[in-house]
Amino acid sequence: MSKVEKVFFVGAGPGDPELLTMKGHRVIGSADVIIYAGSLVNPKVLDHRKESAEIHNSAKLTLETVIQLIKKAVDEGKQVARVHTGDPSLYGAIQEQMDLLDGYKIPYEVIPGVSSFMAAAAALKRELTLPDVTQTVILTRLEGRTPVPEKEALKELASHQASMAIFLSVHMMEGVVEQLLESYPEDTPIAVVQRASWPDEKMVIGTLKDIAKKVQEANITKTAQILVGRFLNTEYERSKLYDPTFSHEYREATK
Repeated sequence: MSKVEKVFFVGAGPGDPELLTMKGHRVIGSADVIIYAGSLVNPKVLDHRKESAEIHNSAKLTLETVIQLIKKAVDEGKQVARVHTGDPSLYGAIQEQMDLLDGYKIPYEVIPGVSSFMAAAAALKRELTLPDVTQTVILTRLEGRTPVPEKEALKELASHQASMAIFLSVHMMEGVVEQLLESYPEDTPIAVVQRASWPDEKMVIGTLKDIAKKVQEANITKTAQILVGRFLNTEYERSKLYDPTFSHEYREATK
C-alpha cells in the first residue's frame, strides 16, 4: 500500500514570485502534482517545479474534480501542492476542500501567503493601523453572486470608520462608493490597486467623490484591491513603541 502523503494548501502571494514564502517555495518545488488557481496565480511561482510534476489549472474545474485529482495523487503516494492566490484563508474557498479531505482521512497543511491587501498597502506606502487614527482593519467585499450577511453590509461596516480593504468588488465601484458614503464624507481618501506587486501593477488614488470616475477611466474592472480610510492621508500621533518618553519591557523612558 502506498504511503499517504500530506496535501499542502499553499498561499502563492499577490503576484510577485519573490513574495512566495520560503516554505511555499520548497513545497511547490518538491510536489509531484500541482493544482493551481490559474485565473489569479502568477504561473511564474511554479517555474522552479520538478520537470516531472503534473500540473492542473483549477480555473475550469469543479470542487469535486479537484478533490478527485488530489485523492488519486495521494492514493498513488504522490505529494500534492494546491496553490491559491494571496493567502488561502481569505476568499480562497479552501474550507470546503479541507472538509472533503477530512472525509477521506487525507492529511493536509495550510501554508499562509501574503494577501493582496498587504501588497496594496505596500504599493501605496501606507500603514493601515495608525496611532490615534485607527487600530482596526476590516476585510470585506460588496455583495455580488456570493451573498453577504445583512449585518455585514458595506454601509454597516463603514460606520466604524476603520481602515477597510475591500476585495472582489472593483467591477461594482459605483455601488461600493454609494454604500461607503452612508458613513464616510465624500472627501474620504480611497485607493484602488490593480494586480499589486505584478509588473503591470496599476494604482488609482482619489476620494469617494471622484474615485468611481477615475477607476472607469483607468479601465480597472477586476483583480484589484480597494483600500479606504483616513490612514491614506492624515496626521497621526507618534507610536509609543519608539517614543523616548514611553517605558516598556525592553527600554526605560528617558526624561
